Amino acid sequence: MATIEGIVQPGFEQVRDTFAAVADGAAQLVAYHRGERIVDLWTGVDGDALLGAYSATKGAAHLVVALLVQDGVLDLDQRVRHYWPEFSADVTLRELLAHRAGLVGADEGFSRAELADDRIVAERLARQRPFWRPGSAFGYHALVIGALSGEVVLRATGRTIQEHFAERVRDPYTVDFYLGLPAELEPRFVSAQPMILTPERQIAPPAANSLNGIAFNRHRPDGPEVWELPNLPEVRRLGPASFGGVASARGLARMYAAAISPLDGEPPLLKAETVAEFAQIQSVGHDVVLHQHKAFGVGFHATGEYCPELGQGSFGHSGAGGQQAFADPRNGIAYGYTRRRIPFPAAAAPENEPLIKALYSALRAVGSRE
Repeated sequence: MATIEGIVQPGFEQVRDTFAAVADGAAQLVAYHRGERIVDLWTGVDGDALLGAYSATKGAAHLVVALLVQDGVLDLDQRVRHYWPEFSADVTLRELLAHRAGLVGADEGFSRAELADDRIVAERLARQRPFWRPGSAFGYHALVIGALSGEVVLRATGRTIQEHFAERVRDPYTVDFYLGLPAELEPRFVSAQPMILTPERQIAPPAANSLNGIAFNRHRPDGPEVWELPNLPEVRRLGPASFGGVASARGLARMYAAAISPLDGEPPLLKAETVAEFAQIQSVGHDVVLHQHKAFGVGFHATGEYCPELGQGSFGHSGAGGQQAFADPRNGIAYGYTRRRIPFPAAAAPENEPLIKALYSALRAVGSRE
């Protein structure tokens, strides 16, 4: 069993035991209940180490969008072209955020430098012919959705998603999550490790020119591998809003705690009606990019569809590096998990299932004694 450091509140010891049993190398786990940190565990890396967030970054980006909708600056049912006239796909902002625009990538793909720059990605995709009739289907815009929603934010406010996140979420709530890592924090960054070569990895990936290949930029010969994205200095520096965040599990969990719960005397970032709007399922069924059953809210995963223990209306986002992060408003839970080694297949790591079960089991037991 792994050597575990950190703390759990009384009654949550089974979470620590489960973490010790299932943690795969270097990992961090943090959970909040109604704004109080109840679990803070790590192994193989320091508790304040920063790791690539991969697609858990989308949760940070779309928390900004939720705040702007809450403020009345953005309207989910407005056409994207209203904010961004050059945009080719005739969809609403709601449809865009539900992965229904059909703009999962560019015909010619993106170089490393281009993929790291949300403005370049947005400019190219604005004139790209959609890969399906917009609104007719949905497919995961894996590497580009944050650039697309970020361009809407920039056009509407004159400021980037990265700037809004720092000013409205990261700094006032001391959230250890960075869309653009400051140079002075580079010593805290721990580079991602590739998947261990196993027989399973010998399975041929989807064709480079398939819809999946285009969405993950595999049709571009000089494009980066997904696993190495946070290891690229330009990705960490610019913090592309689809995959370029850098965070600790403390940062992942605290962000979602701030979204739904009073935290250190500050009110929740989101009103209940905003949470309900963004958590509501918009796309469910066959994802034409991933060829899997998926469920998306507005910019977030409809996380309760993936984790049956969670309450209705849970929302969050996993990452290819094994990350899982979410808010469960009905139970007052915020959860963040990250690890250094990329799992196979690249997605939320399988150990999240027993960890979440242990957390909710402990929560029920503690609640029954109160």
